[in-house]
Amino acid sequence: MSDEAKKDGENFAAMFEAYEAGMQDNVRVGDKITGTVIAIDGASVFVGTGAKRDGVIEREELLDDKGELTVAVGDEIELYVVGTSGGELKLSKAMSGRGGFEMLEQAKANELPVEGKVLAQCKGGFNVQVMGKRAFCPMSQIDDRFVENAEEYVGQTLQFLIIKLEQGGRNLVVSRRELLGREKAAAMDKFQEEVKAGDVVEGTVKRLADFGAFIEVAPGVEGLAHISELSWGRVDNPADAVKVGDTLPVKLLDVSKGKKGGVKISLSVKQAQQDPWETAGDRFAAGDKVEGKVIRLADFGAFVEIAPGLEGLVHLSEMAHGRRIMKADEVVTPGQTVTVSIKDLDPVKRRISLSIKDAEGDPWGGVVEGLSVGAEVKGTVESFGKYGLFVTLFPGVTGLLPKSKLAQAPKERREELEKAKPGDEVSVFVDEIKPTERKITLGAGRSEESAEPRDWKKHTSAGRAPSQNGGHSGGMGLLGEKLAEAMARKKK
Repeated sequence: MSDEAKKDGENFAAMFEAYEAGMQDNVRVGDKITGTVIAIDGASVFVGTGAKRDGVIEREELLDDKGELTVAVGDEIELYVVGTSGGELKLSKAMSGRGGFEMLEQAKANELPVEGKVLAQCKGGFNVQVMGKRAFCPMSQIDDRFVENAEEYVGQTLQFLIIKLEQGGRNLVVSRRELLGREKAAAMDKFQEEVKAGDVVEGTVKRLADFGAFIEVAPGVEGLAHISELSWGRVDNPADAVKVGDTLPVKLLDVSKGKKGGVKISLSVKQAQQDPWETAGDRFAAGDKVEGKVIRLADFGAFVEIAPGLEGLVHLSEMAHGRRIMKADEVVTPGQTVTVSIKDLDPVKRRISLSIKDAEGDPWGGVVEGLSVGAEVKGTVESFGKYGLFVTLFPGVTGLLPKSKLAQAPKERREELEKAKPGDEVSVFVDEIKPTERKITLGAGRSEESAEPRDWKKHTSAGRAPSQNGGHSGGMGLLGEKLAEAMARKKK
């Protein structure tokens, strides 16, 4: 070996010795350390601790709810020393295993999380096994939200903080709520550093309420998407728009302080999507006939949704042909599917005018071909007014049976028609059709008496003497006779 090579070897040895001397190895069980992930191999993750010995943690502890690893080589991670084995430090996110009273005291004094298995529900809370000892967790401390189903926690292995340790470990009380609060505060700080209002992030629906959906936008960080922000369309029940477990993009609207001192995150699902009005002009045009759902009724008409987030108005005057509509519920009901025609579309003003009667077409178009004068037809009584009986012959086509014609009907039919109520089916005759005026005059048939021809001569005086010209005075009286005599004398 040359002198130069020998010198290089000595220098390297000196550097290695200095490196080892600079590394601390006073790490003890229970210590919290910050290390760097140096390798990931099978079921283990290896962590550089800054001490002479590296640490190892089970891969399973670092998986998220979807089973995906939350760290990569080079990431920094905070862990606890829970033991030593074969020259390695055994690391964990919480202290676990079987330990003595001293380890419990150390965990409590340093506010270190401990691992515990929920054994069973008991009066006021749960029995939890922590490091080989039985602990009690109050119901209010098992979670940071209201517990609806206590049984869902039984059998789970969770992390807790020790909040009471007395009588040599026989009186051991733990809390998960405080630990969750601490973790969420740290996660919230990180979230606020990385995300600002207006950003679109991916979230997972965690639970639903009557007023909206709670969506997790980062581990331990949840926000609320109000029911009005779940869809561009009208939503009556959050479950109609999203489901628990759905992963979807959401827009961060605001981060503010809550009433109880926490942080309130407001989210929007619909604003992370395209506004439907931006493409309304490309999808629809005036004259189009489309199907829609009646959303709500108003004094002046009905609102119909023709696409999610696109509502139009059907005015009362556009609801039916041939009759005056006073209330929208005379024609439609909320939730009903109807066919409408688009009369006008203004994406800028976000207005759509719709018509039901235009979609149905003009019912008078085929009246002349479908009816003939003298024909007996069946119809439905609409109303009985001062002019007579209004009868609907076809949807949008109504005829009038005048009172004068009703009076000429045979007694039995006249009584039947006079007693008819709106909605009753009746038989009538077509007396006259005026398509241009949209009028149909109906009849009910004539009685024998009204059908006889009227002869005015029957009403003259039968006993009058004939006039001098051989005719009868025709009931003109004495004045007529005198006039006839005068005319006869003049001719002579």
